[in-house]
Amino acid sequence: MSTEQAQESAQPSKNALKKAAKEAEKAAKAAEKKARQDAEAAAKAAAEVDDAIHHYGKLPLNQSQTKTGEHRIQISALNANSEGQDVLFRARLHTSRAQGSKMVFFVFRQRQHTIQGLLQLKEGHVSKQMLKWGAAISTESIVLVRGVVARPLEEVQSVTIKDAEIHIAEIFVISSVETRLPFTMDDASRPEEEYERSEKEGIQYNRVLLETRLNNRVLDLRTQTNQAIFTIEYGVCDLFRSYLNSQGFTEIHTPKLQGAATESGASVFKVQYFNGLAYLAQSPQLPKQMAIAADFERVYEIAPVFRAEDSNTHRHMTEFMGLDLEMAFEESYDEVIEVLDSLFLGIFEGLSTKYAGEIALINKQFPAEPFTWRKKEQGGTLRLRFSEGIAMLKAAGAEVEDLEDLSTENEKWLGRLVKEKFNTDFYILDKFPMAVRPFYTMADPEDARYSNSYDFFMRGEEILSGAQRIHDAGLLEAEMVKKGIDPASMKHYVDAFRLGCPPHGGGGIGLERVVMLFLKLNNIRRAALFPRDPKRLVP
Repeated sequence: MSTEQAQESAQPSKNALKKAAKEAEKAAKAAEKKARQDAEAAAKAAAEVDDAIHHYGKLPLNQSQTKTGEHRIQISALNANSEGQDVLFRARLHTSRAQGSKMVFFVFRQRQHTIQGLLQLKEGHVSKQMLKWGAAISTESIVLVRGVVARPLEEVQSVTIKDAEIHIAEIFVISSVETRLPFTMDDASRPEEEYERSEKEGIQYNRVLLETRLNNRVLDLRTQTNQAIFTIEYGVCDLFRSYLNSQGFTEIHTPKLQGAATESGASVFKVQYFNGLAYLAQSPQLPKQMAIAADFERVYEIAPVFRAEDSNTHRHMTEFMGLDLEMAFEESYDEVIEVLDSLFLGIFEGLSTKYAGEIALINKQFPAEPFTWRKKEQGGTLRLRFSEGIAMLKAAGAEVEDLEDLSTENEKWLGRLVKEKFNTDFYILDKFPMAVRPFYTMADPEDARYSNSYDFFMRGEEILSGAQRIHDAGLLEAEMVKKGIDPASMKHYVDAFRLGCPPHGGGGIGLERVVMLFLKLNNIRRAALFPRDPKRLVP
């Protein structure tokens, strides 16, 4: 091949030149189109200046760098009479719903209280960008809202504050949710009957099981139902403390590390204590009796107690809150029962009046017949002897022994019989067999097979166990030996009675069990903030 021929073959063909020219023309048109679009977008952005840019957004991390002192309200205080009031508040974003491109509805939540908020397009105040941003805030984020209280056109049925709403002027995110939620607040708040109805109607809801709730307890505790449950639990403690204070009791605080098992070595937690062993207190039984020997006369305590019992039931936990009291009496342990009875009647009455709103809210998710008790004008609390309870059970067909303790099944059976015959959910069973009570229990003076001990029951389940205690050192030692306990292992406890001690008695109440049964929650774990049982140590 000659040099001329080689050069001629290296030059592009006419078709290649045409193709390259077309591609160049196409690229030029694309560049021209992009430049035109960019110019149009810039012009549009310039025309749509976000005049609400300072009215929304994510707030910087709070490091206590500013302090305005501006008053922030609790939404529970708002109602139709608050119309026109400028307000500022912090709340959880419960739900949000965009309606078209010009408004977003919100539900804000503070504990068990909710209120509707409305963010509406308004030139110079609320921009399209603000609406779009607000609609995208993740539920359960914590927001700071500024707005004006208004009357809705009609009552808002989906919130607790029905006759007022917030017209939002500003909304900022204080803390956002950074993970996918395992369940929604709506799903966690549905009553069981709603799930059952939805299945029949072909509607699918996500059922939130108790195990899932407990594994995600922080989120679960935010539900309005749970906020109300633990408000009730606070109420029980407050009423307990207030009544006993009015009766001359002194609140004490006893150690939870003990050198000996309180009642039964088989049900205590052993812990390493330097070079020896200690035990977590099953109850404040020993120290509260010693306080009576120390002339405190009347004492009570609200504190945790520990039970190393492998009981995976609806009503047992390995750690729970005990409401304990002990008191000296003058002539008869009846004086102790009367104080305890009046205490419970005061708690029931106080819950029913002071916390009626919380009870109604809880009943939406856990429907229950109202708890009943006999008031003093109705003859007062029913008090049966243990032998009478056994007779009622036998008459109903139960196989029970005269001197054996009641099983859970028979407790509930007796509760149903009492309810049918006496129309009460609350009663006292007195004079338990001596063989089924702890070593420090005083025997009945007329029949040593029985004791001066009692249990209180709610809805057929025991919520208090108590007795007259043995206050004589010699008798105490003899009973310890009968139960297989070496008195020397509790020398300091026994020695307290050698110094002289008045006759006394008391009882221990399970806080979570009282709340569970009063509200009929069906599982004690629902009444425990972070429950502990044989299978759960976290969260």
